[in-house]
Amino acid sequence: MYLKQITDSSLAQNAYLIGCQKTGEAIVIDPERDVDRYLELAEKEGLKIVAVADTHIHADYLSGIRELVENHGAKAYCTAEGGPDWQVEWAKGDPRCQEIRDGDQFMIGNIEFRVVLTPGHTPEHVSYLVTDHGGGASEPMALLSGDFIFVGDVGRPDLLESAAGQEGAMESSARVLYDSLRATKDLPEFLQILPGHGAGSACGKALGAIPQSVMGYERQFNHPLHLALTDTRDHFVKNILEGQPEPPVYFARMKRDNRTGQPLLPEGKLPAPKRFSPDELKDFLSSPDHLVLDLRTSKAAFARKHLRGALFAPLKGTELPEAAGSFIVDETTPLVLLLESETDREEAVRQLIRIGYDQLVGWLPVDEALASGAETSAFERIETKELPDALKSKPGHVLDVRKLSEYRQGHFEGAQQIAHTRLAAQVDKVPKDETIYVHCGSGMRAAKSAAFLESQGFEVVHVDGPVDGLLATCQTNCA
Repeated sequence: MYLKQITDSSLAQNAYLIGCQKTGEAIVIDPERDVDRYLELAEKEGLKIVAVADTHIHADYLSGIRELVENHGAKAYCTAEGGPDWQVEWAKGDPRCQEIRDGDQFMIGNIEFRVVLTPGHTPEHVSYLVTDHGGGASEPMALLSGDFIFVGDVGRPDLLESAAGQEGAMESSARVLYDSLRATKDLPEFLQILPGHGAGSACGKALGAIPQSVMGYERQFNHPLHLALTDTRDHFVKNILEGQPEPPVYFARMKRDNRTGQPLLPEGKLPAPKRFSPDELKDFLSSPDHLVLDLRTSKAAFARKHLRGALFAPLKGTELPEAAGSFIVDETTPLVLLLESETDREEAVRQLIRIGYDQLVGWLPVDEALASGAETSAFERIETKELPDALKSKPGHVLDVRKLSEYRQGHFEGAQQIAHTRLAAQVDKVPKDETIYVHCGSGMRAAKSAAFLESQGFEVVHVDGPVDGLLATCQTNCA
């Protein structure tokens, strides 16, 4: 048996390539849309991807399941659980797609996959128990747990309400999740937990950085799992719903597209944005419909000088998809990328198409763009400790773009809280006739938010640096 975890660090997402080395057949579980990575790895290992499956309808990225079916001949296993509103509509009636339900089994070579209904994060969520019969095993060695159980955490049950807009759904989902977690009590202690995400994902609030774990360890030290197994439903529900981060606005679109049918990549290939000249950049900027993403990593350099209207979306960690998914409301808007190096182009393209931003029409080096003669802009940047004096000399409105849970632990008196991931959806709540002082916990979220607000016509000041200094200097107000 071959098993490989393939991690996308920009979304903290894990896919799994699992193959039977005797028959040469393989399956991919929870693939992202740029499936060439899985195909190349399979070929290298002497395997052929014959099947693909998701654990659920994803909210944080476009699945590669349809790409593998339509363009590469794989058979899809699609959950039929959760009711009519949670079915994969594009696969209905397609002979290449087999519906699966709780207790069903299918084989990839000599490897058995047993479907386990694990709702709570979403109604249709399933996990897969993996048994390597070819290796002589009679019991499962792993649970492909998707967004059900993570290392150190469990899948958040609030997204149907906080991201998809189903009012009143989060508490009932949390109660369902409690029952699902308790139903794992008979699974063996040695069972490996292979999660769909790791630290940095927005699909939970305390995910661990270790790539995998075992059931016995998680029962002891995974707080929400331990709570579900040992405490009351009401206590679990209260605990799991507290402190969940506000999801980016693009999550609702991912849910929709993964249900109705992910757009296929043209000819199954990544977009190839054109290398723009300075004149082509200026022509693009003169068009009525355009957007520039500045992928520099330095927030100070961006504040000093950037193209007017550009968004700050650093190609670093999870910053680019988080910024794009939070601040680009219309995925059909043509995009130009400003890169620090040409070698960054492919990685930037991959990160953007994974969340549905395909209209990548051009790119050029950021230094060349700034020297092109196109209109530039800048905004003031101060350190956290300077905020009280700055407000005295130039009164304005303080905007705290941290999570609500952070804000409630202590905040600058009178500050307005809107999480940066929800700012685009709530920008009309920010006063436009005042200078907006934007701060967060370290300065990065505030930098991305300040760039967005400036692009919307606000006068902004970026308050940069650790928030501890702000709260130590200024009066706090805890809610």
